[in-house]
Amino acid sequence: MEGRVEAIYIGSTATEEPLSVAAAAAVAGRGLAGDRYHDGVGTWTGWRGITAGQALTLVEAEALEAAGEELGLEVTGAMARRNVVTRGISLEALVGHRFRIGEVECAGDRPCDPCRHLEQLTAPGLLRALTGRGGLRADLLGSGTVHVGDAIGPA
Repeated sequence: MEGRVEAIYIGSTATEEPLSVAAAAAVAGRGLAGDRYHDGVGTWTGWRGITAGQALTLVEAEALEAAGEELGLEVTGAMARRNVVTRGISLEALVGHRFRIGEVECAGDRPCDPCRHLEQLTAPGLLRALTGRGGLRADLLGSGTVHVGDAIGPA
């Protein structure tokens, strides 16, 4: 199974809307350069820094579209507050597996369920609409650049 990167977002703070970028430097064990988790200031960053599954978050474009249909509004990648929006791949199938995004090797850690913080910053009902399809938390095993359009597939 192979998908594609549809969008990339970098969020420097927990409350500002993430910025869409065409490419981002992925740093093994840290995250995407410029993102709050890479910089060690993410809401869920432990006292020891980045823990498993915090370096990278992904969500399926198809899940955002389905949530938007349920809510009657456009649910954007920025609203989902995930780093990478994918198309054409089941992120659930990547839990516990190594995969590549372009040149960067990753490991699927666990589902990335939505939280109340996301809903407080976006739209009522988004938490419910994304429950069970909030995406994937992953570790970055290698460094490189992730680009919009990159293939996502087995490592």
